[in-house]
Amino acid sequence: MVASVASGVEPRSLAEHLTPAPGFLTEGSPRGVLEAAVTRLRAGEHAVLALVLETDGSTYAGPGDMVLFCNGSQTGWLSGGCLEPELARRAEQVSAAGRVDWIEIDTRSDEDLLSGSALGCRGRLRIALLPLRAMTGIGAVIEAWLREGVSLQRDLRTSGQIFFRAGHREQAWQLNPMDDTQPFGEAVWRLPLPRLPRALVLGGGPETPFLVPLLRGLGWRVSVAERRARWSSAGQGADAQPQVSPAEALHADTCDAVLVMHHDFELDREALVALADTEVAFIGLLGPRRRREDLFKLLTPDQRNRLSPRLRSPVGLNIGGRGPEAISLSIAAQLQQWRSTAGT
Repeated sequence: MVASVASGVEPRSLAEHLTPAPGFLTEGSPRGVLEAAVTRLRAGEHAVLALVLETDGSTYAGPGDMVLFCNGSQTGWLSGGCLEPELARRAEQVSAAGRVDWIEIDTRSDEDLLSGSALGCRGRLRIALLPLRAMTGIGAVIEAWLREGVSLQRDLRTSGQIFFRAGHREQAWQLNPMDDTQPFGEAVWRLPLPRLPRALVLGGGPETPFLVPLLRGLGWRVSVAERRARWSSAGQGADAQPQVSPAEALHADTCDAVLVMHHDFELDREALVALADTEVAFIGLLGPRRRREDLFKLLTPDQRNRLSPRLRSPVGLNIGGRGPEAISLSIAAQLQQWRSTAGT
């Protein structure tokens, strides 16, 4: 996530400054925070979103990171637990007032390191506390980011002007600041949040029930395509479970990564044939190298050439262990490793 800060900006619409965020989110997992925000809003609760605007020095969180406070609970973290109590206290005041609060936390001096709060970090954070119930329509914008595979643009001014956009959904608000808020001067922050990466699992099997929650917890949108009745429940908890062929599943949605995991030779061959005609950057094939060699014998030279640069076979990092749990962890680890370098 990249943040930019500008001072002395002429007072005009924030929408004029927007630039789309390319690619998908390569680090962090804000999905849980924003899903919780939507749930709390639907329930009519007074939730407050803490959004990191900028940082300097050593900090746990980065610009654009978020945590949600609501009725004494929180979702997400901006520190190892040392900042959250004060943020939760301030969030209660923000929720009651329906106003925005600007907070600066600076622990770069020796005094801060060795006494007082004793946070143990030498860094500075500037954070906005946003009362979501005062931001009419924010739920629809968040839902668009969660469901539609689009980036989320978050623009904020110290004047209290807030602008969120995801795809064709956009909303702007003018919030009054808290009476005792910390003055930041005149500034604007632009915080793009790229879309979530998308993984398609072709085939349900023993690993799938463990792999799906791992990937979702890491911030992936996961679909499981399985036509066999025996494995129809293996993808429970996925974002989508189309009961279609590999070719149909690939045609239905653009995927960043595809995992071929049928435990069935002919179905895996069918999947590889379909994948050869796509531009999917990460293709993982479950099973030993000998199985891949046998499958490749049934493909044309052109199909093999198109697949080879993108194929991870056997899929998963060599972390040791046996069984579906360890295999799922190794696959999730390799996907996370690839994801963190895909944008570089």
